[in-house]
Amino acid sequence: MANQSSDIKPGRKTLFLDRDGVINVNHGYVYQQEKFEFIEGIFSLCQQAKKKGYQIIIVTNQSGIARGYYSNYTFKKLSKWIENQFRKKGIVITQTLHCPHHPKFNGACTCRKPKSGMIFKAQRRFKANLSQSIMVGDSLSDMLCAQHANIKKSVFFTPNSLQYGPKLIPPGFKPYYQARCLKAIQKIL
Repeated sequence: MANQSSDIKPGRKTLFLDRDGVINVNHGYVYQQEKFEFIEGIFSLCQQAKKKGYQIIIVTNQSGIARGYYSNYTFKKLSKWIENQFRKKGIVITQTLHCPHHPKFNGACTCRKPKSGMIFKAQRRFKANLSQSIMVGDSLSDMLCAQHANIKKSVFFTPNSLQYGPKLIPPGFKPYYQARCLKAIQKIL
């Protein structure tokens, strides 16, 4: 009888990226291509991740949908445009997963960060190996999401802090790295 454990293929290491504040400047409820501004270093980070064998998945809370600021269709249209901009740079975004909910408007859900529903969806759908993955976000809810999903490396991206300190601070008393530029994150891929 064949050893069943040898039939199980390990999952893929994944670079999980929050959108607003990591991929683009967070101007608040960004849903128009004209107002979308890529953050310096996002393409080089993703190109390096690709070279190291990571698949790239965007996980983003989009409460603007629940608030009625824009539609799910509008969000998906912008997401396709974003993915196309990455494709032009030779980078494939495996999927953009989003939570369109907000507790005040829709009640509780399992996908809104800091809950890990989007991460677990990616794990099931795209065989993400969470123990070999990295989460990059700009809020504590992103860091908690990674922690709840047992993602071993997470990076709190804070471009407006640490102006004169190191570009990347390893975990110490906090369970995550802190980076003030996206290029510095390449060191831990």
